[in-house]
Amino acid sequence: MAESQDNNAVGATGNGNGAQPTLNIMAQYVKDLSFESPGAPNSLRGRDKAPSININVNVNANPMSENDFDVNLTLTAKANVDKEVLFNVELVYGGVFRIAGFPKEHVLPVLFIECPRLLFPFARQIVAEATRNGGFPPLMLDPIDFAQMFQRKLAEDQAKAKVQVS
Repeated sequence: MAESQDNNAVGATGNGNGAQPTLNIMAQYVKDLSFESPGAPNSLRGRDKAPSININVNVNANPMSENDFDVNLTLTAKANVDKEVLFNVELVYGGVFRIAGFPKEHVLPVLFIECPRLLFPFARQIVAEATRNGGFPPLMLDPIDFAQMFQRKLAEDQAKAKVQVS
């Protein structure tokens, strides 16, 4: 009995047209992967101080059809000691997502928060393996708050729109 009540509660969270919101990963792929270690093998020697590592994250989404979207998560990491580049890794990891049953105002947050959140663990592993295979300790990226990134991007876009209107 409790099970059917739970199912009814889930059904009540739909968007009002009877369709349950669904998010499916249709495919995942490496679009681009680059690893450079310009100073190797000298860059692999032990050091007295830890390198500075600059990490950048970007998310892009493009429609493929009415319900299918290509979402790309770009991760770049560059490690330096003083002016010497130890390594530079760039990964563009993509996923094709089928999104159906969501209200229109929820589609962008799903694309720019939930989709990259689902892709991130796989992309993180690829970056870790690339740096390890390059002779360095694996670079284990910290979790990323995609919701905060999305909110920041919205605020930047609104600020740009105000400047252009003025």
